[in-house]
Amino acid sequence: MTGPAMKPESGAPSGISFLLNGSAVRVEGESPTRTLLDWLRETRGLCGTKEGCNEGDCGACTVMVTDAQGSKSLNACILLLPQLQGKAVRTVEGISGPKGEPHPVQSAMVTHHGSQCGFCTPGFVVSMAVAHANGARDHDDQLAGNLCRCTGYAPIIRAAEAAAAEPVPEWMTSDASALAELGASAVPGAFRPQSGDELAAWYAANPEAVLIAGATDVGLWVTKQLRDLTPVAFLNGAADLQKIEREGETLRIGAGVTITDLRAAVEDLHPSLAEMLRRYSSTQVRNAATIGGNIANGSPIGDGPPALIALGATLHLRKGDARRQMPLEDFFLEYRKQDRQPGEFVEAVTMPASAPALRCYKLSKRFDQDISAVCGCFNVTVEAGRVTEARIAFGGMAGTPKRAAMAEAALMGQAWNLETVQAAMQAMAQDYQPMTDMRASAAYRMKAAQNMMLRYFHDLAGLPVSVLEVEA
Repeated sequence: MTGPAMKPESGAPSGISFLLNGSAVRVEGESPTRTLLDWLRETRGLCGTKEGCNEGDCGACTVMVTDAQGSKSLNACILLLPQLQGKAVRTVEGISGPKGEPHPVQSAMVTHHGSQCGFCTPGFVVSMAVAHANGARDHDDQLAGNLCRCTGYAPIIRAAEAAAAEPVPEWMTSDASALAELGASAVPGAFRPQSGDELAAWYAANPEAVLIAGATDVGLWVTKQLRDLTPVAFLNGAADLQKIEREGETLRIGAGVTITDLRAAVEDLHPSLAEMLRRYSSTQVRNAATIGGNIANGSPIGDGPPALIALGATLHLRKGDARRQMPLEDFFLEYRKQDRQPGEFVEAVTMPASAPALRCYKLSKRFDQDISAVCGCFNVTVEAGRVTEARIAFGGMAGTPKRAAMAEAALMGQAWNLETVQAAMQAMAQDYQPMTDMRASAAYRMKAAQNMMLRYFHDLAGLPVSVLEVEA
């Protein structure tokens, strides 16, 4: 690893400092890509946190992480130790009180028979305790990232509902006030920039490095591919990359903004986008994943880019002191290849603060916590009954997130009616040659994408089109 920035900062003590179940710990001598799950089970003997899928899908490893912004649930299996610097962690062992007093959600799980084999129960309890602490009552959403194979969700949901009115135990509120006593630490073998400027200078000198924001994708490189990631930079300390700013009629979203925070920011401005983000993986993943990572990853099935492309978003890139910008759709060149130079990183994305006609549709085998087979986003402007602007983008239909140029052309200047929409549906066959894989066949994808165009027409007409609204 090169560059002076890899040295300990300002003489700070070496190691990773955080609170674990109310007590301060300092972790030394560990790889910067050691997962919290492995460290808890193998080093601390805290085996209540379970290893299930080891990729952030099942929730058996859920822990509670608290910082100055509040408490959130995260997957310990893809949470790397340096991401915890200056934070507080509670495992299932720390959810009960110091004298063994059960947390209200634990008591409710017993009363309502919410556990059978018990393997998934610790993760459920932690997710429920976080929701309880935050006053969250949308239990289906809060627990969508916790999978149970035997009990079924009804008694677990009943337990969450029963515990909701109980006061938050005192021991669950002590972590936030104790964080200030931790002080600064340096993470050996990793760079932790405190600003975008620090990141830009270091990354320009270390272009081979791996940038880690939420680790919801990079974490799998460690747990599934067993890759040695060096050098690495952890971006969660760069607060300026986590800002959402309103600039007139534009929103500037920092690359480090989590999907959870993005959803909250656009809930009133772009409700259809917010609703799609509600189905973006799980609460644990949304709390960690960043919009910059979702874009830079370049996945053809990422749900963020199609919506941003339909909005006409602009991508902001930075390398050292040099900055450039481009329409987001131009960033994706081909499968897993983007227009990004060595040492250059995604700094922000800007998008319109208003787009009343934006609609986003996600199609997946499971309604919650699943990867899209097709994600379609539509933003059509109609004036005096005719289409004056059209932006349509899909994920899952090509090797990159891609606009439906021929379908857009079939709409432009035409009367906004069913005949025009059907013509655009047919033109869409010229835009894409989707692949067949485990999620869907090529023919199914094409038919689904075309039907989304029809759904959009009826949606703008005010008809119910959601599977949560339509009844047979």
